Amino acid sequence: MKQELLWGIDLGGTKIECAVLDKQNPSKVVVRERIDTESTKGYQHIVSQIKVLVDRVSGILGEKPTAIGFATPGVLNPLTNTMKNCNTVCLNGQPLATDLTNTLNCEVKLANDANCFALAETLLGAVQDVNPKAEVVFGVIMGTGVGGGLVVHGKIIEGLHGIGGEWGHNILEEGGEACYCGKSGCVETVISGTALERYYEKNSGTKMKLKDILLAAQSSQDAVAEATVERLVDYFGRGMSTLINVIDPDVIVIGGGVGNVDLLYTEGYERIKRYIFNSGEVHTPVVKPKLGDSAGVFGAAMLFS
Repeated sequence: MKQELLWGIDLGGTKIECAVLDKQNPSKVVVRERIDTESTKGYQHIVSQIKVLVDRVSGILGEKPTAIGFATPGVLNPLTNTMKNCNTVCLNGQPLATDLTNTLNCEVKLANDANCFALAETLLGAVQDVNPKAEVVFGVIMGTGVGGGLVVHGKIIEGLHGIGGEWGHNILEEGGEACYCGKSGCVETVISGTALERYYEKNSGTKMKLKDILLAAQSSQDAVAEATVERLVDYFGRGMSTLINVIDPDVIVIGGGVGNVDLLYTEGYERIKRYIFNSGEVHTPVVKPKLGDSAGVFGAAMLFS
């Protein structure tokens, strides 16, 4: 019997990665390959690089794909069928799904990389360990930026505008720092890694990486570092409480570099209790991811599962 395969591609700013999974056992990777994106050469070059990668993997397998899922650094606007909100800016305004369908001669599905992260951790990762029957899962990315993805009954909720799960661009700090999206005080401008580093530099006059700020706070000799950590855990609690108030998910998975900060799962979790509309009770598991940097490409493949 011929092996059924799931193809996924994670389209990143620096690399494009393809993973082919066994449909009957999706945790089994059949082939995994990557290639440089070379995004500075423009949109058409990115599309051609994707074809180079797909042709390479097809050669290894001895067969071409009939369908490929893509994790993208933005979203496909369902009203215009063009890309928006991409940090690889040459993708914005482009009919990526149509061009990939024509170039690769197969069916494609596109989803934001945070959505793919949430889907992979739901079906193959951390959620399976804490609550395999979870019906509603929210995946958070906290790194240089802040994003999110919502999965309900094993399916991504993209929404009418394609922005379902965009937790990072809701106002968290009234009158806060200006965000590139046009608002001020967005979650991303408060508790992303880069935002916390800017806060420390502004108040101390010294530029420091977040990991060093965390160490300095533990020494009890750097008041600004302590204030930065307090800012992180308290605004994390506020932001999480809003998510739970609106969605009340069965599990929340935190990815990204800031998601590795252990305080989020102790003191940060306690802060949720201050703000949640549930008499101070929180039972939602908030967990670290299991799949690491595989989540995006695995989630892309699972778009056709």
